[in-house]
Amino acid sequence: MDPRHLPIYEIEDDLVQAAHGGGRRIVLQAPTGSGKSTQVPQMLLDHGLVPPGKTVVILQPRRLAARLLAVRVAEERRVALGDEVGYQIRFENRTGPGTRVIYVTEGILLRRLVSDPTLADIAVLVFDEFHERHLFGDITLARALQLQQTLRPDLTLIVMSATLDGAAVQKYLEPCALLQAEGRMFPVRMEYLAKPVDSDRTPIWVTAAAATADLLAREPQGDVLVFMPGAYEIHRTIQALAAEPAARHCAIMPLHGELPVRDQDAAVSPCERRKIIVSTNVAETSLTIAGVRLVVDGGLARVARFDPYRGIDTLWIEKISRASADQRAGRAGRTAPGVCLRLWTEREQAERPLRDMAEIKRVDLAETVLMLKAGGCPDVRAFPWFEAPDSRALDRAETLLKDLNALNEAGTEVTPTGLRMLAFPVHPRYARMLLAAEGYGCVRSMALIAALTQERNLLLKRVDAMVEEQRERRLGDEEQSDVFLLMRAWVEASAHDFDVEYCRRLGIHASTARQAGRLYETFCRIAGGEGLTLEPDLILDDRVRRCLLAGFADQVARRLDGGTLRCELVHGRRGVLERASVVRKSPFLVVAEVREVESGGGRDMDVLLSLATAIEPEWLEELFAGAVREEQRVRFDDSRRVVAERGRYYHDMVLEVKRGGVPSESDAARLLADEVQAGRCTLKLWNEEVDQWILRVNSLRRWCPDLGLPEITAADRRLMIEAICLGAMSVKEVKDRAVSPVVKSWLDGRQQSLLDKHAPDRLVMPGGKRVKVTYTEAAPPSVAVRIQDLYGVPDSLRIAMGRQTVVIQVLAPNFRPVQVTSDLTTFWKESYPKVKKELQRKYPKHEWR
Repeated sequence: MDPRHLPIYEIEDDLVQAAHGGGRRIVLQAPTGSGKSTQVPQMLLDHGLVPPGKTVVILQPRRLAARLLAVRVAEERRVALGDEVGYQIRFENRTGPGTRVIYVTEGILLRRLVSDPTLADIAVLVFDEFHERHLFGDITLARALQLQQTLRPDLTLIVMSATLDGAAVQKYLEPCALLQAEGRMFPVRMEYLAKPVDSDRTPIWVTAAAATADLLAREPQGDVLVFMPGAYEIHRTIQALAAEPAARHCAIMPLHGELPVRDQDAAVSPCERRKIIVSTNVAETSLTIAGVRLVVDGGLARVARFDPYRGIDTLWIEKISRASADQRAGRAGRTAPGVCLRLWTEREQAERPLRDMAEIKRVDLAETVLMLKAGGCPDVRAFPWFEAPDSRALDRAETLLKDLNALNEAGTEVTPTGLRMLAFPVHPRYARMLLAAEGYGCVRSMALIAALTQERNLLLKRVDAMVEEQRERRLGDEEQSDVFLLMRAWVEASAHDFDVEYCRRLGIHASTARQAGRLYETFCRIAGGEGLTLEPDLILDDRVRRCLLAGFADQVARRLDGGTLRCELVHGRRGVLERASVVRKSPFLVVAEVREVESGGGRDMDVLLSLATAIEPEWLEELFAGAVREEQRVRFDDSRRVVAERGRYYHDMVLEVKRGGVPSESDAARLLADEVQAGRCTLKLWNEEVDQWILRVNSLRRWCPDLGLPEITAADRRLMIEAICLGAMSVKEVKDRAVSPVVKSWLDGRQQSLLDKHAPDRLVMPGGKRVKVTYTEAAPPSVAVRIQDLYGVPDSLRIAMGRQTVVIQVLAPNFRPVQVTSDLTTFWKESYPKVKKELQRKYPKHEWR
């Protein structure tokens, strides 16, 4: 098919004209299948909008899409990949001196902005599939906009998507042109399930396999694309499809980012048999897979989130948004009319969110903050975010970077160590470990560890007894580190040239091991280029364990007991050590992964600690002397008496503690006050009278600020409780303590006199009756008074130098209320005659005036 028949060519002239305009900012909305990802860069090149020696760079959210799009465009232009057209993704660069069109993943360009802040050889930046709102895409757009407004007014920026909120992007880029291409290539018929799926009873892969088989039977033409949330679900779906008679003659292939390139290419290439591709959301955007006319959408995706309040990563299967569902449906209409079967009901479709949450709101920002500060943005809160992240996430990122010595103490400047860390295309933790390894002489070992932890787990889980036996025999016993076990497994796989059958017998992912080997070589090459000395052989000893601690200082854990896997981490967190961990005997460990995962069939969640390494407590003082301190703390013993302990602490985590010493009175008082405020200890004499006294003080201060009375705050109440507890050493001693003298001592004699005069606890009526005044925070003060006691009070009752009217609950002789008023004049004139007439018959012996 001639690419010029693609719908995107309807706006070719408008695009060229806008790109020639002075603004050089374009928002392009075009439906899936319109050809924007492959054709827009070629239009720009063919119309001379990319000057000689310059390039058009297209940012892609996913590595698979970047690579396959470059291959497609190179084929269309009949050039070798890496010549005129190329791509660059993490750890792979297929470009050359003459490359004019480059597809890159977003992080590549953001890192380049640090070393080449003017992007001198780039004429056009195209942000493809911007609706996905990947973190690096957001940041790179903001940096590119800053660059265009200052040093590079000639730089053209184009933002593209099928389901983009064009108005929001247009407002952010103002002034800019908004272009829209109409019409999908071919219509797609939408189908839904008749009733919701009970996922607790029926796994999604079972539902998907049955739905796919039904669709194959009803639709005799076209390949099928099935969307699943992850590699595990893909595997189970393929197993279920193999048992379906309708799929027996089909080629069933997986597609996800962890597959080797050969297998990815096989999934998207033409096939002699009818094909079923079971994919994650890597196939959701950008890619046209020839032959696909049917889509079965499971409606789910694995979504990574970072909780800045607990400092943990979460990975949950979540329902995709309507925008993502539309993108997936568009895969069916690329080359012919298609069908999309959604495995949820039409009613459920309306309940889904319109768009996915932007990555900037849900991921760890440490690497981003480091790159921004290194790129000339010391105050990341003042950065022109397209959508600003949570301030807590920025705080945690800066704290971690300071802990890693990547930022100065103020957090405003990148240190020389931080700049060196940017040379390594990994999370700052691993970059820091690589640099620390220079001092310990284990750079090569840390390079391998960094490589092994970038992709999926090298070792299969839940293997049978035979594989366990083979592992133990070949890899040996390991108790110090889960990472050491991975290293031994990789060395064993490497020694056998990553033979698939040999790796299978040991439960090793051969393709993952091979990929880790390539990353290992890359990291060693970068380390050598940074002047680090590479030791001749791999090392598995205390030096490596210390380096791991250097990178994960905030993920130190202590086993709570020997009988379970429960642990406490620094900063008040708890978690459970992964069952497969080999680190079972060490009371202290550092973990490379802290994740929140589903448990109990998806109804509960656990904080899982994995990739653990045993450490010695003294290393903490050796590496982080400022974070280890000795101090005395107090606690309750079994009899609820305050006792003192002397301990060593790493941040807030106990390293060693010994009973001894006498608790200070102030420490004991603080601990006892905690019990009182928590409701576990009652001060019997803290009664309503005390609360009313505090309300009187605060009310009078509010009504008459000129009297200069202090406000009694929640913090002051806390100090009062501590003062009451002072001198006590047990809960029993506190209960009967005097309260009123301590509370009333908050005012001096003059202030107490003013309080009694202007906010009295009782008012005296003309007949001598003293009536209680009730104070509240939100309402005026009030009294309850019998009618006979109000005789002689012609007008309203007032306190606080006459500034505050008192609400009166007028009582009958039997003390039952008959009226509530704050205006006695009106009461005597209008209401009293009626009240008197009625009550005088009932109570003739009482005085009635």
